[in-house]
Amino acid sequence: MASADVIAAIATAPGQAGVGVIRVSGPSLQGFASRIAGGMAPPHPRHARHSRFVDGQGEVIDEGLLIYFQGPASFTGEDVVELQGHGSDAALRLLLARCLELGARLAQPGEFTLRAFFNHKIDLAQAEAVADLIAAESAAAARSALRSLTGQFSLQIRGLVEQLVELRLRVEGCIDFADEAVDFLEHTDIRAVLSRLQDAVDRLTGSAAQGLLLRSGCRTVLIGAPNVGKSSLLNAITEEDHALVTDIPGTTRDLIRASVFIEGVPFHMVDTAGIRETADVIEQAGIERTWQAVEQADLALVVADIRNGLTEVDRQLLSRLPQDMPREVVYNKADLASTAQRAQTGTVVSAVSGEGIPELKRHLLQRVGWNPGAEPVFLARERHRAALLQARSHLETALEVADTFELLAEELRLAQNALSSITGEFSSDDLLGEIFSRFCIGK
Repeated sequence: MASADVIAAIATAPGQAGVGVIRVSGPSLQGFASRIAGGMAPPHPRHARHSRFVDGQGEVIDEGLLIYFQGPASFTGEDVVELQGHGSDAALRLLLARCLELGARLAQPGEFTLRAFFNHKIDLAQAEAVADLIAAESAAAARSALRSLTGQFSLQIRGLVEQLVELRLRVEGCIDFADEAVDFLEHTDIRAVLSRLQDAVDRLTGSAAQGLLLRSGCRTVLIGAPNVGKSSLLNAITEEDHALVTDIPGTTRDLIRASVFIEGVPFHMVDTAGIRETADVIEQAGIERTWQAVEQADLALVVADIRNGLTEVDRQLLSRLPQDMPREVVYNKADLASTAQRAQTGTVVSAVSGEGIPELKRHLLQRVGWNPGAEPVFLARERHRAALLQARSHLETALEVADTFELLAEELRLAQNALSSITGEFSSDDLLGEIFSRFCIGK
């Protein structure tokens, strides 16, 4: 990417802080750096220099460190200047205004990372990992995003692509030289190679699915009859008092949302109004919202009073859930139950005493398929998983048509394109615009 534009943005979050950073990127920024520092000598690359940052009249705006990175040895691949001053919103805005006076324009969201991508400093999966690392809310998510950012995910993708390219060369060689005594597939068991590729894609797809779960979390809805302890259970799982708890049936009339991390996996919990027949217009509206929440959920916690067992209302509720939706039946109020009542085939808990809550959390992880195992987890996105599944589908078809070289070559090409779209070696402009528009300004 060759751009004559100089872009600038505040790279630190709004608010008061000890340090605030403005980042500038573009061609030939040594002169730019000298002017903003009051005419000092051109800076040396990668040397931090204490400087006074001045406005157009020579008045000092702030003072701090100026660091110059000469392209292509920089994040964007262009010349980059970082101005590290005090973390005052007012001072940073004045300093940014001075950068704009000197010819820079305000950077668009994600434009610094976009330039790094176009200048081949990072690939598309790494670029997405930049945003994911910034947004990571747990240590597990941060570690997984860092694996992608450092290229571990991309390395595995490229390894698969290289194997596909090698096989394509051999297959297409046989097509091009079909009339000559040249066997490009000699000693190559096509089906064995395709099977190994499928296994490798399956392992990577499993890792990506785990990473997608870490990134997006699981939308979990708590449903059940009134007064079975859904709100108490929400408070017990999250270990915070999010929901009002009383003995009066129908206390919860609107959705109550809270999030909790279980082994680094975010569960976005939604407490709902109890399901029952009622003439109360407000309660009816709450029940309608309950079913709307169910439609948007990934997992349902069906809460029942252990003293009543699974009632007909509970069974009707279970039958109304989407067939493919994972669900966990939770028998609450174990602290009030007799020994006979506790003999339920399900998860037995007490939201009051905390009994069974650790076991319930483990069950939730199992329900959503959390099992990182020995494979490294990458903080993947839905488009990564979809591309891997698409590649897997083409490899399956390739195995079916392995005896017809023309058809085999086409399926291998499509599988390669699907995998290459993950790293951006085969991506549309629309996809790039969608990805980078979601970045924060200054990154």
